[in-house]
Amino acid sequence: MADLKYRRILLKLSGESLAGPTGFGIDPEQAEVIAKRVKAVHEMGVEVAIVIGAGNLWRGKQGLDRGMDRATADYMGMLATVMNAMALMDALERTGVLTRVQSAIEMRAVAEPYIRRRAIRHLEKRRVVIFGAGTGNPFFSTDTAAALRAVEIEAKILIKATKVDGVYDSDPHKNPAARKFDTLHYIDVLNQRLEVMDSTAVSLCMDNNLPILVFNLWDPSALERVLLGEKVGTLITA
Repeated sequence: MADLKYRRILLKLSGESLAGPTGFGIDPEQAEVIAKRVKAVHEMGVEVAIVIGAGNLWRGKQGLDRGMDRATADYMGMLATVMNAMALMDALERTGVLTRVQSAIEMRAVAEPYIRRRAIRHLEKRRVVIFGAGTGNPFFSTDTAAALRAVEIEAKILIKATKVDGVYDSDPHKNPAARKFDTLHYIDVLNQRLEVMDSTAVSLCMDNNLPILVFNLWDPSALERVLLGEKVGTLITA
């Protein structure tokens, strides 16, 4: 077994990570790519839990712009995360990794209800656990759900997968001179309004001293290097 820095992690994925070239829908090939990344670290001995967003299936802002009720829009997003969770579960199990989906909204025909102690037991039994339906409450993002679940299962780090290699002071795709941060304090993220995670998620991590690591999911070896203690991406701590 590798000499790991973190033995239990929560990986936060965007819904777009499952999308194809258009940015919408579920692309089985993308799901397989992510499954292989997760399998690689799972085989290193890491206990992996996952929270995934829903942006590839539903963008609540579009509904809100047309007058939709916020709670309704949020519940629709929660249901979309369960679809993404099931797609990723299928991709993982086809690679030979036992996986369980737990939903904050009960739908026993397709997923287990979220039960903290059962989730921890799954991890101890070397199963990947995917948490769907956010927190089960409207007005909370999947970033906040990821922070909450990470604290609940006693993960050692919350790892947010993005399309860039860390946190920058501005959008590096729009500003070639954008400056990358290697490390940040929680309070800096909040004060500078850096678009890493929403303020509720960052505050929850700060209150519970849970480090956040932002890295580029599409770098094939980045996640493995993070878990071995190499400096990758941007680390947010106290």
